[in-house]
Amino acid sequence: MSFIKSKGLAAGLVCLLLPSITLADELNSGDTAWILTSTALVLFMTIPGLALFYAGLVRAKNVLSVLMQCFAITCLASLIWFAYGYNLAFGDGGSMNQWMGGFGNLFMSNVGRDSLSGTIPETVFAMFQMTFAIITPALVVGGFAERMKFSAMLWFTAIWLTLVYAPVCHWVWGGGWLQDLGLLDFAGGTVVHINAGVAAIVAALVLGNRKGFGTTAMPPHNLTMTVAGAAMLWVGWFGFNAGSALAANGDAGMAMLVTHIGAAAGSLAWMFMEWVRHGKPSVLGIVTGMVAGLGTITPASGFVGPLAALIIGLTAGVVCYVATSYIKRTLKIDDSLDVFPVHGVGGTLGTLSAGLFVGVLGGAGLAEGMTIGGQVWVQFIGIAAILIYGAVLTWIILKVVDAIVGLRVTDDEETEGLDIVLHDETGYNL
Repeated sequence: MSFIKSKGLAAGLVCLLLPSITLADELNSGDTAWILTSTALVLFMTIPGLALFYAGLVRAKNVLSVLMQCFAITCLASLIWFAYGYNLAFGDGGSMNQWMGGFGNLFMSNVGRDSLSGTIPETVFAMFQMTFAIITPALVVGGFAERMKFSAMLWFTAIWLTLVYAPVCHWVWGGGWLQDLGLLDFAGGTVVHINAGVAAIVAALVLGNRKGFGTTAMPPHNLTMTVAGAAMLWVGWFGFNAGSALAANGDAGMAMLVTHIGAAAGSLAWMFMEWVRHGKPSVLGIVTGMVAGLGTITPASGFVGPLAALIIGLTAGVVCYVATSYIKRTLKIDDSLDVFPVHGVGGTLGTLSAGLFVGVLGGAGLAEGMTIGGQVWVQFIGIAAILIYGAVLTWIILKVVDAIVGLRVTDDEETEGLDIVLHDETGYNL
């Protein structure tokens, strides 16, 4: 008996030392703590990260307008997500579930204190996804910076979140047709970056170039602010990518590692491209390369290994740099803060790379019966569908908003600056 008791005591001690094993529908405190932290990190990406990054890139007379847009989008998107956006993206759409969620959980009426989503509270999952719905339209601001009316921006954000972001999110993550097809998008290459990039360049085309674009120098007014915002984005992106594992596990750890490698490689690749072409490396170049590396590794972050991340990051720095120069200098499209060449092109490259590297160089492995060529084809279908859908719907939404309130400030108002014209304030009183 004493032997049996000793064995039982030893077994009990071993169980205490081992990680807890949690069933799929049982709350895991470790997972919950990590996603709570990740949620705060992703919100930190928008305010203050993206807000400061963008605000430093515009001229001094428009700095407050960009900060105001990012802040207002955070508030508006949060309430839309609470009211019906979460349900459109992740609800059950019944016979229409391949395309959109339903309306049976308006105002999160069925999300209670004890509701679970996997191993975390559904409240935490809903809030984590809310931060993605916030940053995506905030990224679009860079496409029309310094010339859109504030009222038009609010209208556009509300309609675009409803008709573009929420359905695409459902397609990819909420049980829609692209998820069923097997599209790999770990943290938002399609849902966030391609979506935002396409919307930004369509907005730039519909609104037209800024007054003086191509003939008047429009340098960033405060690169110190931009670098501070970029640093916050880099840190916050760990929550964005590693948090998308929705658990504190090996997938989250690998996603964090490859995210960092992709960012560092993208930064240096862009910096050296600029150094070779212009003779000197710039601060703006290295931080833009970082964002390109981060955006490109995002869809692949849970599926690839460190060596693939290095290749993806280096490729992102080169390709996104070339795309930025081509769009502004050759096509002469005033995507003011380079949203499409950095996020749209980067998201596309990263989504294709997820299919290419998932089965090689330490990748997570292909689904049973799938080949690399077949997976890349699935990735291409997802990219094409979201590019076309996003471009068409964004154009329609902008035209509707233009008919309701008008999209653009007048030439005189643009010359004076949006801070004074729209908000009756100035960023600097020196």
